[in-house]
Amino acid sequence: MTIEDCFYLGKIVRKYSFKGELLIKLDTDQPETYKNLDAVFIFVGNSLIPFFIERSQLHKSDLLRVKFEEISTEEDAIALLKSDVYLPLELLPILEGNKFYFHEVIGFIIKDVNFGYVGIVKGINDTTSQALFEIDRDGVEILIPINDEFIKEVDRKNKTIVVDTPEGLIDLYL
Repeated sequence: MTIEDCFYLGKIVRKYSFKGELLIKLDTDQPETYKNLDAVFIFVGNSLIPFFIERSQLHKSDLLRVKFEEISTEEDAIALLKSDVYLPLELLPILEGNKFYFHEVIGFIIKDVNFGYVGIVKGINDTTSQALFEIDRDGVEILIPINDEFIKEVDRKNKTIVVDTPEGLIDLYL
Protein backbone atom coordinates (compact mmCIF):
# COMPACT_ATOMS: atom_id res chain seq x y z
CA MET A 1 0.00 0.00 0.00
CA THR A 2 1.40 3.37 -1.01
CA ILE A 3 0.40 6.78 0.25
CA GLU A 4 -1.05 7.55 -3.22
CA ASP A 5 -3.53 4.67 -2.69
CA CYS A 6 -4.72 6.19 0.58
CA PHE A 7 -6.45 9.24 2.01
CA TYR A 8 -5.47 11.15 5.12
CA LEU A 9 -7.79 10.27 7.99
CA GLY A 10 -6.16 12.23 10.79
CA LYS A 11 -3.31 12.51 13.26
CA ILE A 12 -2.56 10.75 16.53
CA VAL A 13 -2.64 13.69 18.94
CA ARG A 14 -2.25 12.18 22.40
CA LYS A 15 -2.34 9.06 24.50
CA TYR A 16 -5.50 8.33 26.40
CA SER A 17 -4.46 5.84 29.05
CA PHE A 18 -1.46 4.01 30.41
CA LYS A 19 -2.64 0.85 28.60
CA GLY A 20 -1.69 2.08 25.13
CA GLU A 21 -4.89 3.79 24.03
CA LEU A 22 -4.54 6.75 21.68
CA LEU A 23 -6.66 9.62 20.41
CA ILE A 24 -6.78 10.30 16.67
CA LYS A 25 -7.97 13.76 15.60
CA LEU A 26 -10.11 12.94 12.57
CA ASP A 27 -9.96 15.20 9.53
CA THR A 28 -13.57 14.72 8.47
CA ASP A 29 -16.99 16.31 8.68
CA GLN A 30 -18.49 12.90 9.47
CA PRO A 31 -16.50 11.27 12.29
CA GLU A 32 -19.23 8.69 12.94
CA THR A 33 -18.36 7.10 9.57
CA TYR A 34 -15.02 5.92 11.01
CA LYS A 35 -15.97 4.72 14.49
CA ASN A 36 -15.94 0.98 13.66
CA LEU A 37 -12.72 0.51 11.72
CA ASP A 38 -10.86 -2.81 11.68
CA ALA A 39 -7.47 -1.34 10.77
CA VAL A 40 -5.67 1.82 9.71
CA PHE A 41 -2.32 2.63 8.15
CA ILE A 42 0.05 4.76 10.20
CA PHE A 43 2.92 6.62 8.56
CA VAL A 44 5.96 5.51 10.56
CA GLY A 45 9.46 6.35 9.36
CA ASN A 46 8.99 6.50 5.61
CA SER A 47 6.31 3.89 5.12
CA LEU A 48 2.72 3.02 5.86
CA ILE A 49 2.36 0.33 8.51
CA PRO A 50 -0.98 -1.44 9.07
CA PHE A 51 -2.28 -1.39 12.64
CA PHE A 52 -5.26 -3.54 13.61
CA ILE A 53 -7.81 -2.04 15.96
CA GLU A 54 -8.90 -3.99 19.02
CA ARG A 55 -11.58 -1.44 19.92
CA SER A 56 -12.50 2.13 19.14
CA GLN A 57 -15.10 4.73 20.00
CA LEU A 58 -15.76 8.38 19.26
CA HIS A 59 -14.41 10.68 21.93
CA LYS A 60 -15.87 14.19 22.02
CA SER A 61 -16.70 15.47 18.53
CA ASP A 62 -13.78 14.75 16.21
CA LEU A 63 -11.55 12.41 18.20
CA LEU A 64 -11.42 8.65 17.80
CA ARG A 65 -10.20 6.75 20.86
CA VAL A 66 -8.44 3.59 19.69
CA LYS A 67 -6.77 0.58 21.21
CA PHE A 68 -4.48 -1.13 18.70
CA GLU A 69 -3.84 -4.88 19.02
CA GLU A 70 -0.05 -4.63 19.26
CA ILE A 71 0.13 -1.48 21.40
CA SER A 72 -0.19 -2.36 25.07
CA THR A 73 2.11 0.01 26.95
CA GLU A 74 2.35 3.72 27.41
CA GLU A 75 5.81 3.67 25.80
CA ASP A 76 4.47 1.93 22.68
CA ALA A 77 1.72 4.54 22.45
CA ILE A 78 4.12 7.47 22.90
CA ALA A 79 6.16 6.21 19.94
CA LEU A 80 3.14 6.78 17.67
CA LEU A 81 2.26 10.30 18.86
CA LYS A 82 2.00 12.91 16.08
CA SER A 83 1.88 10.18 13.40
CA ASP A 84 -0.45 10.58 10.42
CA VAL A 85 -3.20 8.01 9.95
CA TYR A 86 -4.46 6.84 6.55
CA LEU A 87 -7.10 4.58 5.03
CA PRO A 88 -7.33 3.07 1.52
CA LEU A 89 -9.12 5.27 -1.02
CA GLU A 90 -11.80 2.63 -1.60
CA LEU A 91 -13.08 3.26 1.96
CA LEU A 92 -14.03 6.84 1.17
CA PRO A 93 -17.79 7.32 1.17
CA ILE A 94 -19.16 8.14 -2.30
CA LEU A 95 -20.01 11.83 -2.63
CA GLU A 96 -22.81 13.01 -4.86
CA GLY A 97 -23.97 16.30 -6.30
CA ASN A 98 -21.53 19.18 -6.09
CA LYS A 99 -19.53 17.70 -3.21
CA PHE A 100 -16.13 16.20 -4.07
CA TYR A 101 -12.83 15.08 -2.62
CA PHE A 102 -9.84 17.21 -3.53
CA HIS A 103 -7.90 14.28 -5.01
CA GLU A 104 -10.92 13.32 -7.11
CA VAL A 105 -11.00 16.50 -9.25
CA ILE A 106 -7.36 16.64 -10.32
CA GLY A 107 -7.47 16.64 -14.13
CA PHE A 108 -11.03 17.99 -14.31
CA ILE A 109 -11.79 20.84 -16.73
CA ILE A 110 -13.01 24.09 -15.17
CA LYS A 111 -15.57 26.12 -17.10
CA ASP A 112 -16.94 29.45 -15.96
CA VAL A 113 -20.56 30.32 -16.86
CA ASN A 114 -19.50 33.74 -18.20
CA PHE A 115 -15.84 33.27 -19.18
CA GLY A 116 -16.09 29.78 -20.74
CA TYR A 117 -13.18 27.32 -20.69
CA VAL A 118 -10.77 28.25 -17.88
CA GLY A 119 -8.32 25.32 -17.79
CA ILE A 120 -7.47 22.02 -16.12
CA VAL A 121 -7.24 21.44 -12.36
CA LYS A 122 -3.59 20.58 -11.64
CA GLY A 123 -3.89 20.64 -7.87
CA ILE A 124 -5.67 21.96 -4.81
CA ASN A 125 -4.02 24.40 -2.44
CA ASP A 126 -5.53 23.82 0.98
CA THR A 127 -2.76 25.49 2.98
CA THR A 128 -4.59 28.82 2.93
CA SER A 129 -7.70 29.75 4.91
CA GLN A 130 -9.71 29.25 1.69
CA ALA A 131 -8.91 26.17 -0.40
CA LEU A 132 -8.09 27.02 -4.02
CA PHE A 133 -8.32 25.25 -7.36
CA GLU A 134 -4.88 25.44 -9.01
CA ILE A 135 -5.76 25.59 -12.70
CA ASP A 136 -3.40 25.38 -15.66
CA ARG A 137 -4.43 27.40 -18.71
CA ASP A 138 -1.73 26.91 -21.34
CA GLY A 139 1.06 27.36 -18.79
CA VAL A 140 -0.61 30.18 -16.85
CA GLU A 141 -1.72 29.35 -13.30
CA ILE A 142 -5.19 30.54 -12.32
CA LEU A 143 -6.39 30.27 -8.73
CA ILE A 144 -10.11 30.03 -8.00
CA PRO A 145 -11.45 29.72 -4.44
CA ILE A 146 -13.28 26.47 -3.73
CA ASN A 147 -16.50 28.04 -2.57
CA ASP A 148 -19.95 26.43 -2.57
CA GLU A 149 -21.39 29.66 -3.98
CA PHE A 150 -19.04 29.53 -6.99
CA ILE A 151 -19.48 25.84 -7.83
CA LYS A 152 -22.56 25.34 -9.98
CA GLU A 153 -22.06 21.78 -11.23
CA VAL A 154 -19.67 18.87 -10.77
CA ASP A 155 -19.97 16.51 -13.75
CA ARG A 156 -17.96 13.41 -12.83
CA LYS A 157 -18.83 11.57 -16.05
CA ASN A 158 -17.35 14.33 -18.24
CA LYS A 159 -14.73 15.39 -15.65
CA THR A 160 -15.94 18.98 -15.68
CA ILE A 161 -16.66 21.55 -12.99
CA VAL A 162 -18.80 24.57 -13.86
CA VAL A 163 -18.17 27.65 -11.74
CA ASP A 164 -19.64 31.13 -11.59
CA THR A 165 -16.81 33.37 -10.40
CA PRO A 166 -16.97 37.10 -9.67
CA GLU A 167 -16.52 39.23 -12.76
CA GLY A 168 -12.85 39.92 -13.49
CA LEU A 169 -11.38 37.20 -11.24
CA ILE A 170 -10.08 35.03 -14.08
CA ASP A 171 -8.94 38.08 -16.09
CA LEU A 172 -6.57 38.99 -13.23
CA TYR A 173 -4.34 36.07 -14.26
CA LEU A 174 -4.40 36.63 -18.03
